[in-house]
Amino acid sequence: MGNYAGRNRQGSRNQRHGGNRGQRASYTLPDRVIEEGGEPLVEAAEDLGNRLENRQLKTAQIRKVYGAVKKIQMSDVFRRNDLIMLKPKLAYAAARNSEVTDLKDALTQAIDRVGDDPQRFKNFVDFFEATLAYHRAAGGRD
Repeated sequence: MGNYAGRNRQGSRNQRHGGNRGQRASYTLPDRVIEEGGEPLVEAAEDLGNRLENRQLKTAQIRKVYGAVKKIQMSDVFRRNDLIMLKPKLAYAAARNSEVTDLKDALTQAIDRVGDDPQRFKNFVDFFEATLAYHRAAGGRD
């Protein structure tokens, strides 16, 4: 136990697993994507879709989350809490599979920008659908 004095648990874990080597920068969702939609949304979705395909993320992994988003969209009343609850699901998926990390980063930021605005939620859904389409167009497969 003396060997671990002064170290936090995360530091010890990182050292056991090779530190932070190979860790990539998190994805940053461009400004205005959720707020405005339109051209910024399409450009960001194309970038993210290509990035996810390059990371070899499978379409099935994206569709798991997409199904939950469509379920929220099809409900009669938009409930922000339902959308917020996607964040822990995304975190869990990314913890299990690092290829999901960029999707988690992008959607978590997008969820934060939706707020209680139904139009922003529509833009969020459009962004997700466009990302899935661009991923598939770039060669993403199941």
